Amino acid sequence: MKMIKQLSAALALGLMTWALAQPAQAEIDIEQVTTPGGFNAWLVQDDTIPFVALELRFRGGASMDDPARRGAANLMTALLEEGAGPLDAQGFAREAEALAAQFDYDISDDALSVSARFLSENQDEAVALLRQSLIAPRFDADAIERVRAQIQLSIRSDQRDPDALASQAWDRYVYGDHPYGSPLDGTVDSVTALTRDDLLTSHRGLLTRDRAYIAASGDISAEALSALLDALLADLPDSTTALPEKAQIATRQGISVTEFATPQSVAIFGHKGLPRDDPDFFAAYVMNVVLGGGGFESRLMQEVREKRGLTYGVYSYLASRDLADLYVGQVASANDRIAEAIAVIRSEWARLAQDGVSKAELEQAKTYLTGGYPLRFDGNGRIANILVGMQMQGLDPSYVTTRNAQIEAVTLEDIQRVAARILKPEDLHFVVVGQPTGLELEAGN
Repeated sequence: MKMIKQLSAALALGLMTWALAQPAQAEIDIEQVTTPGGFNAWLVQDDTIPFVALELRFRGGASMDDPARRGAANLMTALLEEGAGPLDAQGFAREAEALAAQFDYDISDDALSVSARFLSENQDEAVALLRQSLIAPRFDADAIERVRAQIQLSIRSDQRDPDALASQAWDRYVYGDHPYGSPLDGTVDSVTALTRDDLLTSHRGLLTRDRAYIAASGDISAEALSALLDALLADLPDSTTALPEKAQIATRQGISVTEFATPQSVAIFGHKGLPRDDPDFFAAYVMNVVLGGGGFESRLMQEVREKRGLTYGVYSYLASRDLADLYVGQVASANDRIAEAIAVIRSEWARLAQDGVSKAELEQAKTYLTGGYPLRFDGNGRIANILVGMQMQGLDPSYVTTRNAQIEAVTLEDIQRVAARILKPEDLHFVVVGQPTGLELEAGN
């Protein structure tokens, strides 16, 4: 009997892997589902294989941490699969394996994420197990100490990682005392001080029914999904704590340096961006492909890497978050060459702000963005993940079919206007971690 279960689980996991890797669908038919219990979900039904992907997001995330208990949300989330209801950590893992169910729990500053993958034939048992982890996590003492030690090891590792140090230095500079300004996993000391009561408080504050966003894809009907969600989530509480305020962003032109013994310096740079719902977002999105988001064809890669050999990679992107919107980038270069890399980036930032892009660059950027878009919908798991992300961004289901048309509608005039509007060389700040030479430290350090 045990051998049969193991073979069944192996077959099921293979089936899930196959399902996640299927070719892109030509069309995505999104059905909006409202349950009797008041939950709203998006569904893409696909009964070609007996497999379901479910995605949950709870808005708030680690930004809801009490500042004195930073890291509570991260530790709590990591413990959701370490025992629930009558099952301890090992029992929970064995039950999930026997059902060939996969559960993943993750935390960001903006949301707690839950991903579930299960076979249609095991749906009821898999959902019941998932429900236990959401409603009744155990937070056993031995599990807390084991996971706490793992997180503290990761924190210590970050203290030796120039990329992590640069990210932390940038967040401190940009966000200050806002929750975004400190690492969501906390410090060694703050994690040491966390108690089981802190984890229970974090759990009650984050997994709330009124901040849940839901998407599913696979072998399930709207009616079945409705019943599943009410059974899964009905016992969650409503939120009682307000979300944090928006972060106030005010960068200044200059360079901040954190000394760290490493052969090359890491620099993160940027300034204020624009929100996802801004009418100019698509024009800015296309513009960024030309500047630093288009891989080897972007201007920054051409000027900093290809022509001068200053780096292996440089990029920029629009970072639209729930509580702040930035336009940022990153580069790494030898300590004695980072100053030149920064000078080139500044020059390209200013040149695009002044002159816009060429017609050839615009067409190339549009092709880059539209050509690969259908490939994102290459399996039930990715579809569900995209759908729940769209909901959190306030997008309509029609976005799936209109997105490429909105990109194609961007004109040279749009790019010129938006470049002048959002590219601010006078606000472009660089945070550098390493032992750079030749930098002129300007105002803003």
